[in-house]
Amino acid sequence: MSSDFYPLTFQPVLKDYIWGGRNLATRLGRPLPPGRVAESWEIAAHSDGESLVANGRFAGQTLTAVQHKLGLDLIGHNNAWAHARGKFPLLVKLLDAHQCLSVQVHPDDAYALAHEGNELGKTEMWVVLHAEPGAAVILGVKQGTTPRNFRAALAEGRLESHLHEIQVRTGDFVCVPAGSLHAILGGLLIAEIQQNSNTTYRVYDWNRVQDDGAPRPLHVDKALDVINFAQVEPQLPLPQPITDPAAGITRNRLCQNAYFVTERVEMAAGAVWHGRCDGRTLEIWGVLSGAAQVNEAPLPAVRFALLPARLGDFTVTAQTESTLLRVYVA
Repeated sequence: MSSDFYPLTFQPVLKDYIWGGRNLATRLGRPLPPGRVAESWEIAAHSDGESLVANGRFAGQTLTAVQHKLGLDLIGHNNAWAHARGKFPLLVKLLDAHQCLSVQVHPDDAYALAHEGNELGKTEMWVVLHAEPGAAVILGVKQGTTPRNFRAALAEGRLESHLHEIQVRTGDFVCVPAGSLHAILGGLLIAEIQQNSNTTYRVYDWNRVQDDGAPRPLHVDKALDVINFAQVEPQLPLPQPITDPAAGITRNRLCQNAYFVTERVEMAAGAVWHGRCDGRTLEIWGVLSGAAQVNEAPLPAVRFALLPARLGDFTVTAQTESTLLRVYVA
């Protein structure tokens, strides 16, 4: 196998937003610059943030540059639609919601293409790495909410009565299709898998102001175009068990959609996963707890590796009892 194909690890891109904190340092042991950090873009190839390869022959190059060289051999034929638009298909983040994020919604691909140039829509999912007692998310709307009474409530400053809140705990996961009204509330540390997009229509921001004293811009008209008002009081999904013959390995499917599949893989110390990237799709593996090795690449918690679609055979070896997140495109 060509030396072009190996598990890629990355130097993340850090983002400072008003809701961030220091939990990536205090809870995950990350070295951080002074001040708050809201997001760490772990695997990113977007004009708003480019992660650099940290290992191997592509070290120091952007993920976009690697895709230009490897093309579908990197992302796989299942992602040919993204490659045709000059896009890497996915974006992997860590979010430190020290305070509440805004109430927001993301468009689908068709709306984004019509209104945001060559930007993708944004379907995403969250895995809760840590939750303070009573922590919650907003997902969907309350029974009886319509576009008309939603807009009226927003104008009158009483939107909370239309927001569906769900309490979450460490280990929970949330599937967030494009069009979902949502917010991550304070006290949560989250891993996010999403389409490679940074388009957010902010509906309500708790009357906060930015560091310069100005309120953050809202996008009410576009938001109302794309909010799925039929998503009424959804509940958390349940993991779907997957039979795996390998000793010491338990798998559960978390979210599956047109853009990615996520699985939680729990491995006993010393357990070995034997996989193969056959050209159809990249795979992304992240260690959420414990420590593992993907081929020769060590992967402590919480870190991610990108496996090129043409990698061929690979192994994931749990060095300690570990919980991992596996991502691919079906």
